Amino acid sequence: MNLFPPAEVAKNYIATGKGKVSTPVPKMFFLAVLAGVFIAMGGIGATTAAVSIPLPSVGKLVGACVFPGGLTMVLLAGSELFTGNCLLTIPLLEREITAAGMAKNWAVVYLGNFAGSLLAAAGVVFSHQISLFGNGMAVSVISTAAGKCSLSFGDALIKGILCNFLVCIAVWISFAAKDAAGKIAGLFFPIMIFVLSGFEHSIANMYYIAAGLFAKGIPSYAQAAAEAGVETGSLTWGNFLGANLLPVTTGNIVGGAVCVGCAYWFIYLKKTEK
Repeated sequence: MNLFPPAEVAKNYIATGKGKVSTPVPKMFFLAVLAGVFIAMGGIGATTAAVSIPLPSVGKLVGACVFPGGLTMVLLAGSELFTGNCLLTIPLLEREITAAGMAKNWAVVYLGNFAGSLLAAAGVVFSHQISLFGNGMAVSVISTAAGKCSLSFGDALIKGILCNFLVCIAVWISFAAKDAAGKIAGLFFPIMIFVLSGFEHSIANMYYIAAGLFAKGIPSYAQAAAEAGVETGSLTWGNFLGANLLPVTTGNIVGGAVCVGCAYWFIYLKKTEK
């Protein structure tokens, strides 16, 4: 077989998780910065592809097919992604790592992902890459960010749960594959489905909303968005952090750490009495 069976994936992840937690903090942080950039690049490519296609429904599908490139870079190039690391509940429940060690990893990686996302967002906005298609891409960037900041707490939370359920399933499938081609093929469909469905990924949103905020501050982009009828009143740094990242991150933890990590630990690793 060219795949590890699920029970073996669960066992193998224990060593993977121990390695993640024991990584020195400076290296952990810079690996997380890379992951933030990788996910942002997936978002940049997805938006560019979607805006280039006149029919919105087709553009959304094409963009969803491009976005998995971000997670491909995360898993094959080497980096640390907060949402994938929600699977650390597996070695935690096996008592191979501590809650403090997991919390440290989550905190450092989340901040590193945020830094990488901001760098990528600033890069595409201030290099005027989003002026493509007669500022059509800028309009899309601002509109996407404003929409994410307009979600209710409950909607953002549930979409965050659904999103990271799929992301962690994608990571799980990639760990089952024994070669690069299998990893890419395995992660593709869960990620494509979450993007196509409009679920909420905290690290992707660090890029999407930051890019929208940066673009809103450039008069030509703000004017193009206004002329297109985009309502930007909700697009503020306060709503970015409180109305989106807070519920989405919470939902991502539930979807990944509980619905995937705890579930697979219970199924494959929990000792049962005869």
